[in-house]
Amino acid sequence: MNICVFCSANDLDDRYVIPARQFAELIGKGGHALVWGGSDTGLMKVMADGVQEAGGKLIGVSVEFLAHKARANADEMVVTKDLAERKAQMLTRADAIVIMVGGTGTLDEATEILELRKHGMHTKPVVLLNTAGFYDGLKEQFQRMESEGFLPLPLTDLVFFASDGVGALAYLEERAGIQG
Repeated sequence: MNICVFCSANDLDDRYVIPARQFAELIGKGGHALVWGGSDTGLMKVMADGVQEAGGKLIGVSVEFLAHKARANADEMVVTKDLAERKAQMLTRADAIVIMVGGTGTLDEATEILELRKHGMHTKPVVLLNTAGFYDGLKEQFQRMESEGFLPLPLTDLVFFASDGVGALAYLEERAGIQG
């Protein structure tokens, strides 16, 4: 399974790095490929290192203005002209999507992926990996959107909130019919 991961390219605290590393190892050991923003910095690097060291494949999708930060030894690296094309390429190459901790770029990616899912533009499972409660506020906002009629489908059909990588991967493998 090709698992697209949206996450930060920043160096972060161990409360985010350690669970990310563990999740990356699960992806690699499970024989899955990581589809990611291609960067060799921050949490993106942690994910790529962990997947690659555990035997998984790396499919990077960078963007021209960040190509100088792209990982040199990815199995595949695509460089797009802009961020919109990057997101589209990542979604096209993925069987499933995991949104990890990140800033405004990750939030942009998350909302676009969820909006496309809401409108039936893709049916790939989407997981918000809520490491250290990072997305508690967003989960509460989504629950309010659902309860007040802003979502045309149940929240559980839109996104799955996982507290750790084990739960995230189990959900994705179950949805894909893979025995873990």
